[in-house]
Amino acid sequence: MRFDASLQQRLEQRMVLAPRMIQAMEILQLPLAALQDRIDQELVENPVIELRQTKPDDESPPDAASSEPADSADNDGEQTLVVDDAAGPDEFERLSRIVDRWENYFEETGGRRPAVRAGEADPKIEAMQNTPDNGQTLQEFLLEAWRLEDVDPRLGALGEAVIRGLDDNGYVRGDLADVAAEVDPPAEPEEVEEALRRVQTIGPPGVGARDLTECLLLQLAADPAYGGGPGLLPEGALDVRIICDHLHDIEANRYPRMAKVLGVGLEEVKQAVARIRRLNPKPGAAISGERTPPINPDVRIFWDEEGGDYIVSIENGSTPELYVSKAYRRMLRRRDLDQKTREFVVRNVRSARWLMDAIEQRRDTLQRVTESIVRFQRPFFDDGPDHVQPLKMQQVADDVGLHVGTISRAVADKYADTPWGIRALRDFFLGGTETSDGEEVSWDRVRVRLKAAIDAEDKRKPLSDAALQKRLKEEGIDVARRTVAKYREEMDIPSSHRRREF
Repeated sequence: MRFDASLQQRLEQRMVLAPRMIQAMEILQLPLAALQDRIDQELVENPVIELRQTKPDDESPPDAASSEPADSADNDGEQTLVVDDAAGPDEFERLSRIVDRWENYFEETGGRRPAVRAGEADPKIEAMQNTPDNGQTLQEFLLEAWRLEDVDPRLGALGEAVIRGLDDNGYVRGDLADVAAEVDPPAEPEEVEEALRRVQTIGPPGVGARDLTECLLLQLAADPAYGGGPGLLPEGALDVRIICDHLHDIEANRYPRMAKVLGVGLEEVKQAVARIRRLNPKPGAAISGERTPPINPDVRIFWDEEGGDYIVSIENGSTPELYVSKAYRRMLRRRDLDQKTREFVVRNVRSARWLMDAIEQRRDTLQRVTESIVRFQRPFFDDGPDHVQPLKMQQVADDVGLHVGTISRAVADKYADTPWGIRALRDFFLGGTETSDGEEVSWDRVRVRLKAAIDAEDKRKPLSDAALQKRLKEEGIDVARRTVAKYREEMDIPSSHRRREF
């Protein structure tokens, strides 16, 4: 066996993503809020990046160019504040003049925040006032109420332990034995039950229940017109019997079966179920319900009356305009700068310029992609959501001359403020089908027609999925029965058996 070294040539194609390309793709994919966070992070990590509030060549303070020679450090008009140890009246006079020139600089022309004139609203205060309150959690609400209860310390500690064990919907999800072990000495089951019973009286009716049945019974008992308090439900009441034994029949829409088992008329069952349906299966959510985060549209699309067409405007939000610090740009021109410092400055200046180029490229790409979407989806903007057209990303990619992957990144997690409300840009890309006349319709329009057919049906004889398929076919939309079932379930519409009214 022989081992030796040799030189070989090989021709191959390989795609290598430079760091600059990777950063550009990351910036393109960011929605407006995430972009603002990214810029804030870069402002902290990269010392050469600054916020542009004035023109790049107008960064010196007012009257700086006319300052005395003794106060200047270089020809750029930047003043050096030097205090002589043996300062006399003249020195303090010089400092006073410098203070006068710089005192209002950051609130007038050169700072991050313009001065607020008399009678004008402060934008920061307005932003704070318009920020939604996080509100109280259910546990915080109940603990405040519980601490006002006149109970002994031991029962008070047990009650707090019970409250901390509730989930956001108000249910006891843990083991009450764990609550008993939190006090010293450990509590008896009767003590924990007493604490739970007291907690059930201080919050919204139904809070503190261990299951859905107990939750509904607690709410029924709290209704003065029906119960009047815990344990005061009428014995053998129809509502109570249905809640205890027939919740599954309500879900399955088996009213005749309930009437037969309970020995009452169908009309009585319907009235009782109507009362039960008014109860809240998640009573704690009224206090600690999930709050939908606000949406910051990346694009605004509006009708221009003068031009007679739709205008696409890229929203900047609070995204600041960036530039490379003048001090670091001067530093690069210095010949006496040591190698290590020069490499540090060059690396950060390059990173800053890449970031600014990526932000500008994101803006340009988003503008072109959105304008293409408006052209393809003109029926939506003219006539409303029912007229969204089938559209593929490849069509937009071909229209603007970009790769389909770039289109996907450009519309990811981004929203547009349109004349018909705020919509995700990705929602404009839909598949579709053809009608019998050869017209293309989007799947969204199929859903709209399906819901309209269900809304118009006779609830005593609701349409099956096969009947709905036939109804759509009569309208020229030929889809499979399983497609009808799929879209019905996506819209949270029950089956025909459960939609039936007796």
